[in-house]
Amino acid sequence: MTRVAAIDMGTNSTRLLVADVNGVGAEATVTTIERRMTITRLGQGVDADRRLHPDAIARTLAALDEYGDVLRSHDVTNVRAVATSAARDAGNRGDLFDPATGLIGVSPEVISGAEEAELSFLGATADLSGIEAPYLVVDIGGGSTEFVVGHRSPDASASVDMGCVRLTEQFLESDPPAPEELSNAVGYVRDILRDVEQDVRGVTSAATMIGLAGTVSTLAAIDIGLATYDRDQIHGYVLTRAAAEDAFRVLATESSDDRRHNPGLEPGRVDVIVGGAIVLVTILRTFGYDELIVSESDILDGMVRRLGAV
Repeated sequence: MTRVAAIDMGTNSTRLLVADVNGVGAEATVTTIERRMTITRLGQGVDADRRLHPDAIARTLAALDEYGDVLRSHDVTNVRAVATSAARDAGNRGDLFDPATGLIGVSPEVISGAEEAELSFLGATADLSGIEAPYLVVDIGGGSTEFVVGHRSPDASASVDMGCVRLTEQFLESDPPAPEELSNAVGYVRDILRDVEQDVRGVTSAATMIGLAGTVSTLAAIDIGLATYDRDQIHGYVLTRAAAEDAFRVLATESSDDRRHNPGLEPGRVDVIVGGAIVLVTILRTFGYDELIVSESDILDGMVRRLGAV
């Protein structure tokens, strides 16, 4: 058994998983020691000027400082820290990576969309039993969304530049969003999905769709009516397209002050959940899925399963 840790510096949140791992890959036995998630909004303004904002860097470093203490307290032997869409787009990521190395003891690395998709698929599918393959795994992040189709491993994948933060900053200026803003955002997503359909064989015909990340988890929590986050209730939950559509209609017509009172909606997601819901609902509509299975295991879980071999 090896104690490992994975850190994901995403566009909207920075997250940590510490786990004991026996084996490697999908066959590994994983025991979670600790999970942490902090809304850091690393992608603040990146879509506009291709630079990480100083405030976003400061928020992320504060989270990593805390995570460094967690790593040391658990005597972790192997650590991997990755950054995804926001850092891929930013020319000044060294302003984050250099001080981050001192806080967590390893140098962060930017991973490609293809590797992000592969790790998310591994994490999402390894511990979901009794579901029919092939799977379509959809990971809706802050700046990018990954699509992976496969059975025991990915057969085809794509990573595209749309996510809850990116869509919000590009299209949703009003509070609540104006009808034309919502329509333009939906049209933008639909255009991207046409390309995905061409590039990813089987994206519209998988037996099971699996949804990952904060947007999907939040809409599931709202549907359940969870006042307090409960991983056990969300992981494996079946979210129907009808429920996602209902939540979208409510969230999109509320001001942010009213929206924040929905049970299951974290304060840090109030301003970007409509953008994320647009991505999810448009995927369900365009690709013809009536439901999805929510997985709370994702890229972090895929990373620790790989680290078990190091």
